Amino acid sequence: MKKINVLILSAGRRVELVQAFKMAGQKLNINSMVVAGDCSEAAPALFFADRTYKLPRINEPNYISSIIEVCNEENIAIVIPTIDTDLLLLAENKKYIENETNAKVLISDISVIEICRDKINTQNFLEANGFGIPKMYSDQDLASSSIEYPLFIKPISGSSSINTFKVNNKKELDTYRDLIEKPIIQDFMEGEEFTVDVFLDFESNIITVVPRLRMATRSGEISKGKIVKDQEVIKDVSRLMNTLKPLGHITVQLMKTKEGIKYIEINPRFGGGAPMSIHSGADSCENLFKLLMGHKLKYNENYRDNIMFLRFDSSICIDENMNIIDNSNLDKNMDLVRW
Repeated sequence: MKKINVLILSAGRRVELVQAFKMAGQKLNINSMVVAGDCSEAAPALFFADRTYKLPRINEPNYISSIIEVCNEENIAIVIPTIDTDLLLLAENKKYIENETNAKVLISDISVIEICRDKINTQNFLEANGFGIPKMYSDQDLASSSIEYPLFIKPISGSSSINTFKVNNKKELDTYRDLIEKPIIQDFMEGEEFTVDVFLDFESNIITVVPRLRMATRSGEISKGKIVKDQEVIKDVSRLMNTLKPLGHITVQLMKTKEGIKYIEINPRFGGGAPMSIHSGADSCENLFKLLMGHKLKYNENYRDNIMFLRFDSSICIDENMNIIDNSNLDKNMDLVRW
C-alpha cells in the first residue's frame, strides 16, 4: 500500500491535530507518518509528531524551498497549513510545490483565499451572493450623528480575535480606530455564535458540515463547545460552500441572530477547535487519507449530536538539550529530525 505521510506546517500548539492524524492512520491501518514543521524548536506539537523539522519563518525567502525539501525527504503526500498568514503564499505556490514533489497542498484556489483573507473582500462576496452579514460602515457613514451603537471593530486581515472590540460610543470608536491599522467597522451582533467545520473533497464536494456552539472562548479560540446539528445552519453553510467552492477543511464563524444567520468570517484551513468535530465522528483527517487512497466520499451527517467538549492546557518538560524529561504523555518512539 502507498505510504501516506502528512506534513503539518506551523505546527505550534496543534497537538490535538497531530494526534488526530496519527489516530486516523492507525484506524485505517495504513502506513502513515505525521511530520510537523515549525520555526521554533520548542513548538509543543513537534514533540507529538513522528518526525519534526525546523522551518524558516514564513516571510523568509527560502520558506517554500524548505517545504519542498521536506516533502521530498519524507515522501510527503499532503501538506496541511494551520495559520492564516501562510495561506496566500501557499495558494500562490501550490502548483510549484506540487510540480516539484509528490505532495498535494491542502489549499483552496487563490481566488477563494483572497476572498477569505481580506475582510472587505469577504463582506463584498457575501453581500453579492445574498448571505447575511452585519452592515459595514464607511468613513462617511461614521461621520454621521445618526450612527447607532454598539458597533464592532476588527482588522481587515486579522486573526485569532486580536484587536477586535465591541464599540459602545464615539470616544471608544476614535480610540480603537487609532489603535487598529486598516480597521473594518460593522454592526455589533447578538445571538448564538457558531463555529462550523466543513470538509470538502478535492473537487469542492461537501462531505461533512458540523456546527459547534461556542459556549466559551479564550484568545479567539473556542474553549468550551457543543456539537449541535442545527439544520438551518447546516443548510445555509452548505449554500455558502457551494457558492465559494473551497476545498479541504474549512472553518466558518457565524452568529444566529433574530434577523437570521450572519457570517463573521471564513477561514480556509483547520481551525484550532477542529478536533472537536473530528472526535464527534466527522473525521477530516480520516477523510483526507481516504481521498488520497482513491476513495469516493459522499455527504453524511454520521457524527454525534449534543456532545460537549471542554478544552484545557497541558504541558511537557524538556531539558537544555531539547530532550524530554517527563514523557508520560508522549509517544515513546519518536524520531526527531532537526535542521
